[in-house]
Amino acid sequence: MTLLYIECPCTSFPRSFARDYKETYLYPPPSTIYGFLLSLVGEENLTTHLGVELALGIIGDDPAISRIVRKQRHHKFAIGQEAKKRIAKYGEGVYPSSNFSKLNHQELLTNVRIVVQVNSHQETASIKLTERISIALSTPSQITRFGGLSLGESNGLVNGVRSYRESDGTIRWLVKDKRGLIGLPIWINRTTGQGTFQRFSFGDFCSDCWVSIKLPVSKSNTKLSKSKASK
Repeated sequence: MTLLYIECPCTSFPRSFARDYKETYLYPPPSTIYGFLLSLVGEENLTTHLGVELALGIIGDDPAISRIVRKQRHHKFAIGQEAKKRIAKYGEGVYPSSNFSKLNHQELLTNVRIVVQVNSHQETASIKLTERISIALSTPSQITRFGGLSLGESNGLVNGVRSYRESDGTIRWLVKDKRGLIGLPIWINRTTGQGTFQRFSFGDFCSDCWVSIKLPVSKSNTKLSKSKASK
C-alpha cells in the first residue's frame, strides 16, 4: 500500500450538476484522485487500473472557498448535419469566442491538503498502480508524461506529492456512510453524464474508508457482459 501527501494551493472540483454557476465539491472526489494518480504515472487509458482501491483523508480545517468571475467557453459538441454546418461556417475546431464565451461565477478552494492511501491488491494490471507511483516518486526520469501535474482543473497545479509524514498533521478520513452529508462521485461518464456516487462522513481509518474504482453498472455494460458469457 502507498500513503501519499498532496498539497494544492488553489483548485476547484466542479460539481457534476453545476451549470452556469460553477460550484465546487469541498473535498476531492475519488474520481478526481484516480485521474490525478494516472496523470502522475503517465497513464492515458482510464481503464488500465480499474479495481484499485483508494482511501482519502483531509489534513487540517476544511479548505476555504472563494468566488471569482471568470470567462468560460460554452459550446456543444455537435454531430451529424449540425456539425457539418458549423464546420462549413467557421472551420473545423473553430468556436468564435463572441458566440461561445461569457462571464460566469466560479468557486475556488485554497490550501487543499489531502492524504491518499492506495491499495492495488484487486487490480488486474500486470504492473500495479502502487508500483508505478513508487517509480514516479523515486525515479521520475523513468516516467513519460506531459503537462503540469494538477489536481482538479488543469490550472490547479499541485505544490508537490510525496509520502505522508506524521508531522504533516492529523488525518480526517472520509468513511462511507449512507446517511453522510458528503456526496462525491466515484466515476463519471463524460459522454452520457451517468456515473456512481458515494456518501461519506468523517471518522477514523477503517475498512469502510476504501473506495473501489470501477465502471458504473449500466444496461449497455450488462448486455455486453451477457453477450460475452453466451459466446
